[in-house]
Order: sequence, then C-alpha cells, then structure tokens
Amino acid sequence: MKQPVRKKASSPRATRQPAAKHAVVFEYFDPSATVVALVGDFNKWDVKARPLKRDAGGLWKVKVQLEPGTYQYKFVINGDRWEEDPLNLHRTYNEHGTCNSIRKVGPQAVEDHEAGKGNG
Repeated sequence: MKQPVRKKASSPRATRQPAAKHAVVFEYFDPSATVVALVGDFNKWDVKARPLKRDAGGLWKVKVQLEPGTYQYKFVINGDRWEEDPLNLHRTYNEHGTCNSIRKVGPQAVEDHEAGKGNG
C-alpha cells in the first residue's frame, strides 16, 4: 500500500499590507469665494472631487486621506481660478507654465519638516 504524499509545510507568505493612509488637512482663506475645490494628482485634477467647507470667517478646509508620497495640487476658486496654496511655498512648474503646490505625506515628510526642508 502506498503511503499518502505529505505536503511540505509551506513557509508563511509575506503579505504586503497597503500603505497606511494619513489624514492631511488643506486650507484656503478667501471670504469672498462661493466655492473652493481641491484638485491634484491624487484625484486626477477633478474639480468636483474635493470641495472644501467654509467656516464663518472665510477659511475653507478639507481633510483628505492620502497614502505616503509626494503630491501636486491646486485650489480652484469659484470654478475658474486655479491658485497655488499660499500657505505652502513648496512648488514645481507644470506644463501650463504655472506652478503646482507640492505636499509630501508620510514618514519622510515629517523628517523633512523637522529638518526645515518640507511641509509634512
């Protein structure tokens, strides 16, 4: 009689966990604006994807969950005025001859911020 074939004990597979997302707050001050949207490479530059909420004093805010990385973004005011983040001086030129703001998210952003290099 044949002995049953025993399978070798398989080593546990290393399962890759998705990168933890970070809550990132974006703010824009404009008391005269009627609508402000956050657009960037994290939402395919979709003007309708991330509207900000306005407080009584005219400060617009939104909290976005982002994986670690470096992101380009802008604010769109009243549907037609694309603006860089005035609170963030980290920028890069884009293909339209203007600048996009840059936000780093994750551990490297914290290290850069503490070293005076970034905006984590």
